[in-house]
Amino acid sequence: MYRIYCVEDEENIRELIVYALKSNGYDALGFEDSNEFDKALEFSIPDLVLLDIMLPGEDGLQILKKMRNNPKTKDIPIIIISAKTSEFDKVKGLDLGADDYITKPFGVMELISRIKALLRRTVAITRSSAEISFNDIVLDYEKRTVNVKGKPVQLTYKEFELLYYLLSNQGIVLTRNNIMNHVWGYDFEGETRTVDVHIRSLRQKLGESGKIIKTVRNVGYKVGEDV
Repeated sequence: MYRIYCVEDEENIRELIVYALKSNGYDALGFEDSNEFDKALEFSIPDLVLLDIMLPGEDGLQILKKMRNNPKTKDIPIIIISAKTSEFDKVKGLDLGADDYITKPFGVMELISRIKALLRRTVAITRSSAEISFNDIVLDYEKRTVNVKGKPVQLTYKEFELLYYLLSNQGIVLTRNNIMNHVWGYDFEGETRTVDVHIRSLRQKLGESGKIIKTVRNVGYKVGEDV
């Protein structure tokens, strides 16, 4: 049975989510702030976290950053649930390491569906601790490090996931939809710009080695020497 933690300060929403999760066969617990949530993490690590942004004290984005920087919680799937609906807010949350973003008000069935989809992806993807390399780029997923010509390169959470996905599919043309679904985990309006912006940033940070990321006109991207 999957265990899911819900961090939501609005009691009625929190209770509704926990009830819906339990009704669908999940072991669910709700917390109104980061203090309660942190205490729970000391005793048990969940399989997935639902995280509101607007919380008293430490907000959801601060909790998200802290979880992604903690070796014990860095790989836990996280879905942000927020009343903030702009594309900027969605991209910000995803770039900080969220796997999905759902806006309030939301349908319970949609939420359950997103949870099931994310858990399926998490179980299906077995990430190797071995290094993945191409030319002079070396990525270690377990250590979450990237080195180019022996020198470390600092990437954001999503840039790292994007490079990992590209390197894991060397020689394969990946459409923007493929990239969006695997790296960001869901579709949202303006997705093409988001993928393109991250590819451009990734190329810049990789320097000359960024040339291995090839643009396939009207399709997407691939890692390789030529297209």
